[in-house]
Amino acid sequence: MRSMKMRLTAAAWALLGGMALLNSPARADEFRLHSSDIVNQIIKQDQVQSSNYGAGCSGGNLSPHLDWENAPPEAQSFVLTVFDKDAPNDMGWFHWVVVNIPNTVNSLPPGASADGAVEATGAMQTRTDFGTPGYGGPCPPVGTAHRYIFTIFALRVPKIPVDQEATPALVGIFIQANKIASASFTGIYAR
Repeated sequence: MRSMKMRLTAAAWALLGGMALLNSPARADEFRLHSSDIVNQIIKQDQVQSSNYGAGCSGGNLSPHLDWENAPPEAQSFVLTVFDKDAPNDMGWFHWVVVNIPNTVNSLPPGASADGAVEATGAMQTRTDFGTPGYGGPCPPVGTAHRYIFTIFALRVPKIPVDQEATPALVGIFIQANKIASASFTGIYAR
């Protein structure tokens, strides 16, 4: 069972994290994801894990503002992921997964994970590698800097058939089966 979970998690990394692009100049009509809370790739203290997690960080654990533009017109929904490709487990770590974002939505406000704004759009937060749904901010080991890949996926279906307990690996399978396009950027946090 553990081997299967590790393979599924590794597959999710290969499918989701591997799709992320480095920050490169975007064309005016290109599908883009942006955050006014993450400037010059630096993740602010407000977005860092709170002390409630017991990992030694004392941030606000607020999900950052995110907006996306120029989505393909055929997109029927979106999935958002935040993935730490430098996690010390050799497989990466999903910090946030939001599924079934309606195609009429093109942004999430700061703190959307905790204040009900995600659910107000009709979207749903699924389980992360912390074991529960919702945003879990960065908190890399002391003396390290980690890269967090924020990715929005445009899907050809209005919803993927998952519930809040769906793992990132399961969500990744549905993303790959239904993806039209994706847009990413990298945020960095160091301790």
